Amino acid sequence: MTTEGRGRVRIGVIFGGRSGEHEVSLASAASVLGAIDRSRYEIVPMGITKDGHWLVGGDPLRALAEAAGIPLALPAPPVGGKSRPLAGTALARVATAGGLPADVASGLDVVLPLIHGPYGEDGTLQGLLELADLPYVGAGVLASAVGMDKATMKAVFSAHGLPVVPHLVVLRHEWAGDRNGIASRVVERVAYPCFVKPSNLGSSVGISKVRSAAELDAAVQAAFAHDRKILIERGIAGREIEVSVLGNDNPEASVPGEVLPGKEWYDYEAKYTEGLAKLLIPAPLPDTLAAEFRRLAVLAFRAIDAAGLARVDFFLEGDTRIWLNEINTIPGFTRTSAYPRLWEASGLPYPRLLDRLIELALERHGHKAGR
Repeated sequence: MTTEGRGRVRIGVIFGGRSGEHEVSLASAASVLGAIDRSRYEIVPMGITKDGHWLVGGDPLRALAEAAGIPLALPAPPVGGKSRPLAGTALARVATAGGLPADVASGLDVVLPLIHGPYGEDGTLQGLLELADLPYVGAGVLASAVGMDKATMKAVFSAHGLPVVPHLVVLRHEWAGDRNGIASRVVERVAYPCFVKPSNLGSSVGISKVRSAAELDAAVQAAFAHDRKILIERGIAGREIEVSVLGNDNPEASVPGEVLPGKEWYDYEAKYTEGLAKLLIPAPLPDTLAAEFRRLAVLAFRAIDAAGLARVDFFLEGDTRIWLNEINTIPGFTRTSAYPRLWEASGLPYPRLLDRLIELALERHGHKAGR
């Protein structure tokens, strides 16, 4: 299904949110709003503050960027033509009690969620959009929830025979009741060095590298500060490879890229400090190995029943050993983010990628409705 012949499609772009990735979301939204074809799409920007209120009307992206104290290259308001009103022209802070702001759902053709992490990428926002019967870009409720919860994600990947890094899943009460026993299992099943990470968080927030048993408790407590469920995962000494996937029932994979973190490992600082990490596109890999990464990326996408888009991350240990790390169902979406850059290198430029994602959202919604 395409958007040709529909007139201007009215798109609700949702950004901000309550997670620790609020600022990353604003950067993604700024890039999208600056690149999207205004002759084809009428944009309705909708911000969510860090305390969960919706901002509608006016310029919510500018308001959230100023509140967060971050500089963004904000798009100029569209010139010419009138947009249909949404909650007036002035910025309004709306308490929604868990629902979409009044008069929003009936006025939108499709929604583009750009909220990374909890309350945006984990199925909660997708459930709200399902209740409103709105087409939206990206994975559905179940795939979003599975993709966000690293422990469940890895269980699903393992059930599909995909090569998952050895790990333990630990709940807060289990650690409190048997930390010595769990520490012993880390030595037996995982080994040092290892990584300790919250199960439901992104952008490397709350993740620690642990080199010895003496460092384990502090890393576990840091992860439990963000989630009641954590992973303790073997540290893989190898290269980090990323692949972008696009599609619904017949997904396609981009060329692989290789992350050069610029420091010991790819933590939050490496991801978001300008100029520190680099992405080599395409990754310097033999053709057969590049094809295997692409094949496994599509299998991971299908394993969680994803839709629209996802970025799949791998480790390459030695010359041939591939480990599947994780899938991100709403990856960073600035022009310099890995997901769109990998598609750019695969022949799909950023504005056309946005077109394709909107088409896929409408297609999927039509299929669910039996159209």
